[in-house]
Amino acid sequence: MLDALGDRTRRSILELLREGPVTVGELAARLPVSRPAVSQHLRVLQESGLVAHETVGTRNFYRVDSRGLTVLRDWLDDFWGTALESFAAFADKESSDGTAD
Repeated sequence: MLDALGDRTRRSILELLREGPVTVGELAARLPVSRPAVSQHLRVLQESGLVAHETVGTRNFYRVDSRGLTVLRDWLDDFWGTALESFAAFADKESSDGTAD
């Protein structure tokens, strides 16, 4: 997921999809890339679990996949929590080491 979000165009697509489901053509009209490029970016986002699509007639509507965002958020929350705990342990150790002098 983080690799998928490492690309500026894919982040822009995800931002646009926050507004609701849209087609490739609608996304391409709002981005400085071609329809085929948008399709490739959507494929990467879909494979990473961040985007899903639904076919209505002959059109595919893409949307944010909330399940993927939940996985990403859980990972970030765990990462951040671990980082804060590690920092607090380091600060406590430095504080107690400093008072022993």
